[in-house]
Amino acid sequence: MRVIAGSCRSLRLKTVEGKDTRPTTDRIKETLFNMISNTIPDGVFLDLFAGSGGIGIEALSRGAKECVFVEKNGMAIRVINENLEHTGLKELSTVYQSDALSALKRMENSKKFDVIFVDPPYDGGFYDEILFYLSKSKLIDEESLIIMESRKEEEFSNLEELGFQLIKEKIYKGNKHIFIERRGEKE
Repeated sequence: MRVIAGSCRSLRLKTVEGKDTRPTTDRIKETLFNMISNTIPDGVFLDLFAGSGGIGIEALSRGAKECVFVEKNGMAIRVINENLEHTGLKELSTVYQSDALSALKRMENSKKFDVIFVDPPYDGGFYDEILFYLSKSKLIDEESLIIMESRKEEEFSNLEELGFQLIKEKIYKGNKHIFIERRGEKE
């Protein structure tokens, strides 16, 4: 795994050993960041279920002014910190070893994110609880972009009910990204 573009272009990143994390492939990461390139510069990015931190590091390399990494696994936290040291991006980062909901609650009155990338374990049932929490949260507004990575068969049928709208969906061989925003008030 490597940084695709930006200030840390081509730097290799460590990954977490074992099967507890699934690093996003370089090809998918490049496609993802090409799609969101206009939202990254000077933005505040949240890498939720961060794994080895590759997505958040890519955002920082491409000009995000800050990234918060949230990961529960202690081995993954060590890898994230090593990757941040290696890339020289530690000063722009905050790393929480925590479950996702606890971290979101902890940041509730102190942060507002431009982009939230959510890549939980596919079989963990986390999508609904994260979206439910964010639907009522001050961490986002109508300008914030939420990207959910899931297996391609995952249904997100409750988006409208929660006050979100689907902006786009990108399907790969075995997984997909959905891009959503909070619906604005009708004028």
